[in-house]
Amino acid sequence: MITEYVLFDLPAGMPREQVIAGMHEVAPRWRKEPRLVRKTFIYDAEAGVAGAFYLWLDRAAAEAAHDAAWRARIRAHYGSEPRIRVFETPLVVDNALGRVVQAGDAHPGLEPAR
Repeated sequence: MITEYVLFDLPAGMPREQVIAGMHEVAPRWRKEPRLVRKTFIYDAEAGVAGAFYLWLDRAAAEAAHDAAWRARIRAHYGSEPRIRVFETPLVVDNALGRVVQAGDAHPGLEPAR
């Protein structure tokens, strides 16, 4: 698994309600990603940034989802270039599921590894 940290600057003065509405608008698209385990939206009003933490089964899925077209949409909507960092994720403590998830574990409902 990998964790992808995506951050982008928001236009000056963009209200919180508009930022959150944008998150709700794109959430259904991310529900359709077969190799995405989890997406956690993030927002820092004071710093004027938003983004997300993504937990992917593999790096190829992250790269495919955040392609040139996706980057262009971020630039068009927010006027900034997204910054992306990728981390290997060997272990996740998931208190919502009540378990520890390791890289290579089966993820019910997600496409099996290729």
